[in-house]
Amino acid sequence: MNFRSRNKVTPEFNMSSMTDIVFLLLIFFMLTSTMVTTNALDINLPKAKGKTENNQNVSVSINKDLEYFIDKDPIAEEALEGRLIELLAGQEGKAIVLRAETGVPIEKAVSVMDIAYRNKFKIVLAVNPK
Repeated sequence: MNFRSRNKVTPEFNMSSMTDIVFLLLIFFMLTSTMVTTNALDINLPKAKGKTENNQNVSVSINKDLEYFIDKDPIAEEALEGRLIELLAGQEGKAIVLRAETGVPIEKAVSVMDIAYRNKFKIVLAVNPK
């Protein structure tokens, strides 16, 4: 009497479905990474060893010509505080990323920091990594 099973289980593993999943994930991440854009001007920042996180609420930029920008929109220095209060009103973890170009007088950067201090906003100074 032969009591062997008719159904034989093969111990081999087929990797073709796993490679399909890996390639799909690779394509997904390649496509989504190209869609990420920063909402800031292209200015020459000072260098430092720290790095700026990319999860800011509002970006304030000051270029060499002492022109102020909120994200990419130009704004007068006098209207800066009112616009920042308007943009950050009612938001939890209110934060400003200050992007002062190399060569901008420190008084201009300090004036933006003072606006953030008076209104209890967090402020981060953006720099280029070394």
